[in-house]
Amino acid sequence: MGPGRGKVGGARRARGREQAGAPGSARPPAGAEVGGEPPGVGRHRSRRAGEAEDDSVGDRYLRGRSRRAADKTGAPRRDGYAAPALPPMRLTRLTLKNWRNFHLADFPLANRMVLVGPNAVGKSNLLDALRFLRQVASPGGGFQAAVGARSGLSRVRCLAARNHDGRRVTMRVEMGNGADGYCASYELTFAAEPRGYRRPVLKRETVTVAGEVRLDRPTAADRADPERMTQTALEQVTLNRGFREVVGFLRSIRYVHLVPHRIRAADRRSDGADDPYGAGFLRRLARTPERTRERRLERIRRALRFAAPQSKELELRRDRIGRWRLGGRCEHWRPRSPRHTEQDLSDGSLRLIGLLWSLLEGKKSEGPVLLEKPESSLHPSLVRFLPSILSSIRFGGGPQVILTTHSRVLLEDEGLGKNEVVVLSPGPEGATTCLGSDLPDIQPDLDAGLTLAEIVGPATEPPDIHRLPGVFAAR
Repeated sequence: MGPGRGKVGGARRARGREQAGAPGSARPPAGAEVGGEPPGVGRHRSRRAGEAEDDSVGDRYLRGRSRRAADKTGAPRRDGYAAPALPPMRLTRLTLKNWRNFHLADFPLANRMVLVGPNAVGKSNLLDALRFLRQVASPGGGFQAAVGARSGLSRVRCLAARNHDGRRVTMRVEMGNGADGYCASYELTFAAEPRGYRRPVLKRETVTVAGEVRLDRPTAADRADPERMTQTALEQVTLNRGFREVVGFLRSIRYVHLVPHRIRAADRRSDGADDPYGAGFLRRLARTPERTRERRLERIRRALRFAAPQSKELELRRDRIGRWRLGGRCEHWRPRSPRHTEQDLSDGSLRLIGLLWSLLEGKKSEGPVLLEKPESSLHPSLVRFLPSILSSIRFGGGPQVILTTHSRVLLEDEGLGKNEVVVLSPGPEGATTCLGSDLPDIQPDLDAGLTLAEIVGPATEPPDIHRLPGVFAAR
């Protein structure tokens, strides 16, 4: 053996002793305690030491129980944030001015809200106002991106807007919980630049928390540098430190409008887990921790036994080439019925599974779930119990739900209150909103035994709808 090879071998043996934790090594063995502490404690303690100096409610909200909620693959949650540490919170009021169909809309919000009205009156646009705020507050979004995604300011501003108010668009949300009297509000007003590129710019932005004004823009710095007014404080960590619980709440708003064809789409190479139309629905299920996923699927299995009695099993598994598949078995004359996947499930079954999953994965401490016509593809006997299902899930720790519908059957639920229905009606100055409890003579009609469907249904019908068949009559 030459001298060179001996030196190399000695260096290798020294590295081996260091990795194995042998005596004389500079690196402690795996699992050894350092300074009398169990492994990992010092590392976590040093990380938390800097956090203890100024640990505001907003900081705890965004940090939550962990910095990264992940499954076995280490994939982040759908919104990139851990579960919030605040008590249950919900939206309590929504105010819109000059937003799309609405010259003015202002009404309180309950734990579940049903928006009804004729076609093209603005039910989806009302939900889009909350989606807009979510996009403004979300990473990768922002104010300019949110306006641009809607084809510019001229598309989101109401046609009934007047010049005397500068054609400004205003949106305000109030939120709170009943646990400790916590309440907060966020207001955003924006318009086009008076000259130049006519970009959308902020005119006012305010945040109040527990009666204290945490933000009131424009500030002196904003007036000195007008370019700052092209971004909201929601998207700037240096400005939203005092109200990050509001930022996190708005980020957690979810819009759900599952399309069975999108769920069945063969191309799942992109993540798409946040797609509201279901393109990444199976990946969203797969990203959920296994124990949580099985617990939710078991509840959905039990529901399917009543809604679709022929359903026997429901599970998420990988196929032979590694793609996630949702399927199971149905009752059959054969002792062992063949297995089916989402490609074989009916549209109604897929929509019901997606609807129930979206409700079960929400939490009281997160923003509301926005449902677009959940009755689509579902049997009326099932639609009739949707309000009761929403109430049960909310009572069990689920989210606030705001939904749009054309179904009178859904309004027949006896537990649905008149303050949980908002009637939208078209008008010369844009769409108007009216809480069910504010409808004329609604209480005497309820006392007389009429249901909300019988009272509200005629109010949402176009006045001349009975003349529609005559358009196609033979001439």
